[in-house]
Amino acid sequence: MSEPLWRKAAAAHKRAMPWQRLIGNGMDHADATALYTVVDTGTDWADAAAALGADNTRRARTALAAGHRHSALGWFRRASACYRFGQVPLPDSDPRKRAMYRQLIDTYGAAGALADPPLEHVALPHRGGTLTAWLHRPAGVRRPPTVLLFGGFDGWREEYDTAARELVRRGLAVLLLDGPGQGETRLFGGLHMRPDDPDDVVAALGRFVTYAREHPLLGDRVGVWGNSFGGYLAARTAARDPRVDAVCVTGGTDRPAELLDRYPRFASKVQLLYGTREPAPAVAALRRLVLSPGLLSQLACPLLVLHGTPDRVFLVDSARRLHDHAGSADRTLVEWPDGDHCLYNHTYEKHTLAGDWFADRLGIPKNGTAA
Repeated sequence: MSEPLWRKAAAAHKRAMPWQRLIGNGMDHADATALYTVVDTGTDWADAAAALGADNTRRARTALAAGHRHSALGWFRRASACYRFGQVPLPDSDPRKRAMYRQLIDTYGAAGALADPPLEHVALPHRGGTLTAWLHRPAGVRRPPTVLLFGGFDGWREEYDTAARELVRRGLAVLLLDGPGQGETRLFGGLHMRPDDPDDVVAALGRFVTYAREHPLLGDRVGVWGNSFGGYLAARTAARDPRVDAVCVTGGTDRPAELLDRYPRFASKVQLLYGTREPAPAVAALRRLVLSPGLLSQLACPLLVLHGTPDRVFLVDSARRLHDHAGSADRTLVEWPDGDHCLYNHTYEKHTLAGDWFADRLGIPKNGTAA
């Protein structure tokens, strides 16, 4: 008898969202355990995660009603993580997708409202749509530098909340953002990447650079930290926009289409980024995205490249080329011999290394206050 379809689906979801990714990016240990256990009995992944998110939301509201703000903040964050990981396998055409995504935004925002200082939801007009982000600011720091932080093909900005909080602890502000084709910007802001313009994303990220530099509570120094495909976008932006003062690439590449050479099925994710009716135009557009040695030579700001040597999503040789061809005199490549894609299995080390690096490059003294 062939393996049941639900069992194959559960195994596929667990490969895409392994234990270390769930825990490292904000899901509570008990929730991750429960999610894996329940889907192994045949329950749909999204439905199981939604139920866990609802339980945590109830806990948050109960704690808040009792005046326990810190507990409520934690439960709201955990609820948002459940909704976030739950919606990942759902296609945009599934009505549960938008419903769960709205729940993850609402619970993340509820947690942010309890933070000190509270998070600010940012919405910037761009090409007839809306770019969206969360602004995290450190308490007691006057005009801190800002780091733009974002993901890649699965661009759900809230997945990098743990990284954002490590940056904030060091006195840095963070714009946790969804670019065109990602997260809230795609689902509710109506924006996708443009197949005919490789630098449209650079222009979009440039809107956030301008926002940070002109914000009355933020300083004028800006870093960019991109993960996976977002690492490519971060490096391209740093090469094109001289206002970027430092860039970190985690699990990135100089040629994103290398992923399709090994895993052609990822064409569906590329199609979502570009918003095309068929995958072929999106795949063709992705294949045109290359960080040539000439373009990388224009990347003059400090560069940090973090990569796992056995990474099969984007090969380590791609990260090495990105590092070696960059024009920056201050560039560092750090490899983990056992690191998985985006170093989910070294989450704390990755976050602290990048956090300290950005603090040093953007001018945060060791006492944690902006220069």
